Amino acid sequence: LSGCLEHRTMFAVIFLGALIVSAALLFPWLGEDFFPSVDSGQFTLHMRAPTGTRIEETARLCDYVEEYIRQVIPPKDVTSVIDNIGLPYSTINLSYSNSAPIGTGDADILVTLSEGHRPTAGYVNRLRMTLGTKFPGVLFYVLPSDMVSQILNFGLPAPIDVQIVGTNLEADRRFADQLLAKVKYIPGAADLRIQQAFNLPRIQIDVDRTRAQQVGYTENNIASDLLISLSGSFQTAPSFWVDPKNGVEYSVATQYPQYNVDSVQDIQNIPVAAPGGAPPQILGNLASISRGSSMALVSHYNVAPVIDIYGAVQGRDLGGFAGDLDRVVNAAEKNLPRGSRIIVRGQILTMRSSFIGLLGGLFFSIVLIYLLIVVNFQSWLDPLIIISALPAALSGIVWMLFASKTTISVPALTGAIMCMGVATSNSILVVSFAKEQMAEGQPVLKAALEAGFTRFRPVIMTALAMIIGMFPMALGLGEGGEQNAPLGRAVIGGLVFATVSTLFFVPAVFTIFHGFLERRAEARRSHGREA
Repeated sequence: LSGCLEHRTMFAVIFLGALIVSAALLFPWLGEDFFPSVDSGQFTLHMRAPTGTRIEETARLCDYVEEYIRQVIPPKDVTSVIDNIGLPYSTINLSYSNSAPIGTGDADILVTLSEGHRPTAGYVNRLRMTLGTKFPGVLFYVLPSDMVSQILNFGLPAPIDVQIVGTNLEADRRFADQLLAKVKYIPGAADLRIQQAFNLPRIQIDVDRTRAQQVGYTENNIASDLLISLSGSFQTAPSFWVDPKNGVEYSVATQYPQYNVDSVQDIQNIPVAAPGGAPPQILGNLASISRGSSMALVSHYNVAPVIDIYGAVQGRDLGGFAGDLDRVVNAAEKNLPRGSRIIVRGQILTMRSSFIGLLGGLFFSIVLIYLLIVVNFQSWLDPLIIISALPAALSGIVWMLFASKTTISVPALTGAIMCMGVATSNSILVVSFAKEQMAEGQPVLKAALEAGFTRFRPVIMTALAMIIGMFPMALGLGEGGEQNAPLGRAVIGGLVFATVSTLFFVPAVFTIFHGFLERRAEARRSHGREA
């Protein structure tokens, strides 16, 4: 400390410059994530067979996929594999599901791993690489399975959601296909797909209104009878029967047996009731039937029709992927159909808004600490000397995150805000003692040296208490420990650098400023004596 104070100006410039340069060089390499990923010991694999696949065929395909999963994951690491096939029976269950199924060709495969298993991410990556070639024509993607990921996605089936908003769905779909082909080449992209399927098999029935009117039918008569025959009468004309023995009420519906309507010819032979006593007709006499395709899912966001490109990130930070995605989206905007627009939503939007709020909180925490010390010390200069240790704390946070290969996240920024208070309190110990020494008549250099020597133990003990308390959290041990590990690492790194700064840099800054003030005061006294 004595050597630093003797060369205080050079030391302060070199120390502060080293902190700023090193932090600036390392910061771009940290990466950004909304929250750290957690190995929950389970994952959910969503399988989407070709649109329109019958549910029994989907079930058979699930058996093959499940068998392959058990080949990839050793039996000792698998506890259970459960399949949920098709759409949920209840609309309530559908609204609480985040897998976003669209038909009978969808299935969720829930895999639970045993204790002591190998990292879940390794198995997931291997399945992503091999399932597409093992089962061609079938789409596979991984859903958020743990509660934290599901909450962070706000119910979406993927962390990345690129929406093409517009009324021209056909043109938007063609643009979405082109954009998807470009996004696939972004490093780290995984599980990319377009949620809305446009190839659902469909039977189109076009009523010949002229012919129907000639025999006394309207299109409403034909549509109502066809709806009752194929979907049942419960929606259009609900009826109930009360069992006289037990008083229980049962709903009664009329519908064609499905095995009697298994071809286009059977549909053509469906009889249509005659209104007003007109002779009955079969459907084939009044309408033409053709095969085609239609949308399996229609989505809206704030009333506007949208097409969603969902995806995830594998082996890369979310912030880096988001930067590349923005460049691809901005380059593709010139080819958008007229009246359409692209909006990037999902975790990217939430992460950026959260980071802006937390960085603003970090800045205002420093400002509020400074103003609070100003009130306490009744000075604008001494609080500035006290908070001069905070750049070292910020640099220490960057160094610690870089050394531990931890990305910037909400917990890390929260830890940075926590670190500001402890780092400031240690500086207050040194500066307040130096001020007391000066009040007793000690010169500035002697007061700063004495403050650093006397306050060494309190500063070290305060910092060590916080560092040791955060050490178990920083290790990230235990189930879900990865979630709070960045907070502990940020606090430890910031306090280590802030402690060094408090013991060496702050006394040097104190000596520089108060030495200047002392020399100026002495010059004024000398000038007064000469006058």
